[in-house]
Amino acid sequence: MLRHIRMFLWIAVAAFTVLLIVLAMNPAASRKALSLAGGGIGGPFELQRTDGTTYSDRDLAGVPHAMFFGFTHCPEVCPTTLWELTGWMKQLGGDADKLKVVFVTVDPERDTRETMAEYMTSFDPRIVALTGTMEQIETIKKAYKVYSRKVPLEDGDYTVDHTASVYLMHGDGSFSGTISFRENSDTALEKLRRLVDKG
Repeated sequence: MLRHIRMFLWIAVAAFTVLLIVLAMNPAASRKALSLAGGGIGGPFELQRTDGTTYSDRDLAGVPHAMFFGFTHCPEVCPTTLWELTGWMKQLGGDADKLKVVFVTVDPERDTRETMAEYMTSFDPRIVALTGTMEQIETIKKAYKVYSRKVPLEDGDYTVDHTASVYLMHGDGSFSGTISFRENSDTALEKLRRLVDKG
């Protein structure tokens, strides 16, 4: 019995080693594996920029990108993350121009194009801010597996609970990984550098 267990473990280790070698020699296969691990994160969408022009997944084709979902009335997570993204883009220098960074509202009811435009003046102007109809927002949330929920407040207003991570995507649309809220800045910057390098 023990002999069979050992044999099974050796076979499993050998198979895993072969898989690692294949992925190392084939970047496309590696990205596909990451995409599968990410549960098929990403997909078609069509939203509006603050200037009223249409922006879709086609605008991201072939370019590595970072996607962040939030809202302008967010008290902490959103402004903090957008400030961090602004800082990381500055540290990337010229490489920042090889990366697209997108901020998508999960609160289209309040986040009009005008509201988004005013809000984004505090951050790097290269960050693309997007809004749309409730249906359009639901479509992109579903594509990126984003959670958000309106939470009523005692004063009659509301806030929104939402996914706080930044989604990192390769230019071919496959999922690379995430940057967590308040993740170590050096670690986050290194993830962005790798994303730019791999395209």
